[in-house]
Amino acid sequence: MDIVSRLAKELSLGAAQVGNAVKLFDEGNTIPFVARYRKELTGEMDENVLRDLHERLTYLRKLEERKEEVLRLIGEQGKLTPELEAKISAAESLQEVEDLYLPYRPKRRTRAMIARERGLEPLAALLRAQAVDMPSPEEAATPYVDPEKGVPTPEAALAGAMDIVAEEVSDDAEVRKEVRGRTSAEGVLAVAIADPAKASEHAVYQMYFDYREPLAKMPPHRVLAVNRGEREGALKVKLEAPRETIVYDVQRRVVKEQRSPAAPYLQRAAEDAYDRLISPSIEREVRAEVTIRAEEQAIKVFSLNLRNLLLQPPIRGRVVLGIDPAYRTGCKWAVVSETGKLLETGVMYPTVPQNDIAGSTVVVKRLISRYKIGAIAIGNGTGSRETEAFVAGILRELPDPSGLGYVIVSEAGASVYSASKLAGQEFPELDVSVRGAISIARRLQDPLAELVKIEPKAIGVGQYQHDVDQGRLEDTLGGVVESVVNAVGVDLNTASPSLLSYVAGVTPTVARNIVVYRDQAGRFSSRQELMEVSRLGDATFTQCAGFLRIPGASHPLDNTSVHPESYAAAEEFLEKFGFTLDDVGTAKLGLLKLKLKGADLAKVAAELGIGLPTLRDIIEALEKPGRDPRDELPQPLFRTDVLTIEDLKPGMVLRGTVRNVVDFGAFIDIGVKQDGLAHVSELADRFVKHPSDAVAVGNVVRVRVLGVDLQRNRISLSLKGLPPEH
Repeated sequence: MDIVSRLAKELSLGAAQVGNAVKLFDEGNTIPFVARYRKELTGEMDENVLRDLHERLTYLRKLEERKEEVLRLIGEQGKLTPELEAKISAAESLQEVEDLYLPYRPKRRTRAMIARERGLEPLAALLRAQAVDMPSPEEAATPYVDPEKGVPTPEAALAGAMDIVAEEVSDDAEVRKEVRGRTSAEGVLAVAIADPAKASEHAVYQMYFDYREPLAKMPPHRVLAVNRGEREGALKVKLEAPRETIVYDVQRRVVKEQRSPAAPYLQRAAEDAYDRLISPSIEREVRAEVTIRAEEQAIKVFSLNLRNLLLQPPIRGRVVLGIDPAYRTGCKWAVVSETGKLLETGVMYPTVPQNDIAGSTVVVKRLISRYKIGAIAIGNGTGSRETEAFVAGILRELPDPSGLGYVIVSEAGASVYSASKLAGQEFPELDVSVRGAISIARRLQDPLAELVKIEPKAIGVGQYQHDVDQGRLEDTLGGVVESVVNAVGVDLNTASPSLLSYVAGVTPTVARNIVVYRDQAGRFSSRQELMEVSRLGDATFTQCAGFLRIPGASHPLDNTSVHPESYAAAEEFLEKFGFTLDDVGTAKLGLLKLKLKGADLAKVAAELGIGLPTLRDIIEALEKPGRDPRDELPQPLFRTDVLTIEDLKPGMVLRGTVRNVVDFGAFIDIGVKQDGLAHVSELADRFVKHPSDAVAVGNVVRVRVLGVDLQRNRISLSLKGLPPEH
C-alpha cells in the first residue's frame, strides 16, 4: 500500500484530498495557508487534521527510509532472504523493523559469540532439531570438549550451546513482539523510595514511596512524576511483568517436541533468554513507549492551554499601568498608551522592607490622573499580593473610580523576555526589571502580541513540560503559536518582528526586513508593497499576504482575510450583488446578507471561477473586515478588592480565572495568593472525561470553596451545584 492510500485509510480521509495535501506540503506550502486558501484541494481539512496528516506523513517516510537502509545492511551481509525481505517491507512500525534487524545488527562480544568461536554452533543446532531419537545431550556434547578452546567438560559445551540458543530466541522478532505486548498489557510499575534516610528531602514524592499500579492504567501525569522522581534519585522503579506466564509462552514457542532429550535444555535456554536478554530490554522499551505517550498527552495539554492563553481577548482603547512587584528592590512600574507605546516608567516601594505606602500612593494617583489610566496590570510574582492589597486600597479611595480595576497577570516567561536580545533592542536604555513591567502591561493589552516574544515553553501553562522531549515540545508549541497568529491575522504596520515571524511563510530574517522597510519607507499602504521587502519573493508573498492586514489601506480588501489571488473574484462578486469596493467596511454591506438570501452560492462560485469554500470565506471577510476572533470572547476579570486565604470559608461562591488545566483538574485564581484546585470530578454536574472538556485557560468561572488547608496552603474548589446568580 502506498503512503497516500495508507494515510487516507488511517485518517479516514479521501485519497484524492490526501494526495493533494501531500503535494501541497512537498511544494513548500505552510499548514495555515493550505488550511485557509486551498480548501477545494483538501476537502476543507482543518489545521488539526492537516497537522496530524503532516506528522504521520513524516513518520511513514522515515519508516520507508529505515526499511531501505535495513534491507541494504542485511543484503551487504549476504543474509537477505526473500522471506525476510517480505517481512521488512510489510513492517508497519519502526519498532517492527528494528526487531527484524536485531539478529543482523553488529553486537558487542556476547556469550553466544564466544560459544560460536569455540565451535559449539553444531551442538546448538542439534539441540534445536529436537530429535526424539537423539543421543543424550551429555553424549552429544562430548565430542566438543576441548580444554584449549575453553570447553573443559560436556556440561560446559552444553552451557555454550544454550547461550547460542538463548540469543537466537532473544533475536526472534515474533517472540519480542509477544513479550512486549504482554508486558505492556499486564505489567505493574512498582515504585519505592530509593533511600529511606532521605525521605524528608524527597517529601514531594511521598505518595510514591511504596506504590504499585498497573502500567496500562497509569495516567500520563503519574508516569511523568515517577520518571522525574527516578531521575532525581528519589525513587527506584521496576516494571514487574507476569514472568511465569511469559516464560511458559516463550518455552512453548521454542520446545516443539517434549519427548526429545533436548527439551529440558531448550526450556532452560528459553528461560535464560527471557531473564537475561529479553526482559531488561523490553522493560526499557515498554517504559519508553509509555513515557512517549505520557509526553504526548502533556504536550497536548500544554498546547491547548497555550492556544487558549494566546487567544485571550485584547483590552482595547485603555492606557495601562503595569506593575512588576518585588520586595527589597521595589515595584517597577510602566505606563503604556492604548497602542502599547511606552509613556513613563519608575519604581515605588509599597512592600517590605520600606513599606512606603504614602509615597507610593502619591505616585499611583498621579499616574491615574495624568494618563487617565484605564486598567492596572499586576504581575503574579514575588510581592504580588501585597502590591494587590496596596492597589485595592487606592481604588477604594478614588472619588470616582470610573470602572478602574486591576488584573493579576501571569509573569511566566517575563524575565526571559526582559533579558532577551529582543527586549534589549526595544528598550536599550531601560533596566531589565523595568522591561518586565512594560511586558506585564502589554500582556493585558494584547496577550498574543506580547507572548510571541517569549519562547513558548517558557510561558508555563502545562504539566511536566520540562520532562518531555524538548524538540518535540518546541515544534508542537511553535505550531500552536503559528496557528493562532494566522487565525487572528497581523497588522502589518504595528507588528513586531516576533509576531511577523509566525506568519505563514515568513522567516525571522524576512520578519526583520519587513520592520526595517517599514521604519525606512513609512507605513505600508498596500499588501503589494511587500514585494519591495528584501528577500520576500513571490512564494513568500503567496503564503503570507492573506494573513497580513492593513487598516486604512488604499485597497479595502487589504484589511481582510481575502487573499490577493481572489481579489478579482471578490470584486466581481460585489458587483454582481450591487456593491463596489468602496462599500467594504461600511454599513452598506450590512445589506449583503439580505441580498444573498435564496442565492445559489455554488452556482455563483462556478460563475466566478472559484470554489464554494473560497466564496464562503470571501463573504465572511466582506461582512467583517479586519475581524479579530478574540473580540467575541469574554473580557478578563477585573478586580477592585483583595481577599486572603484566611478570608475563605467552605461554601463561599466566588468568581475566578482559570490559570492552568492539567490532566487531573484546573487551577483557578480566585483573588488570593494561592490558586485553588478544582479536581476533574468537581468541574461540572455531568461526567467529565478530561478537564479540558469543561474549562479552558482564561475562562472566568463561578466556583464554590470546598475546603481550605491553611497549613499546606491548599484550596479545594468546585464548579458543581452552584446557586443561580442574582
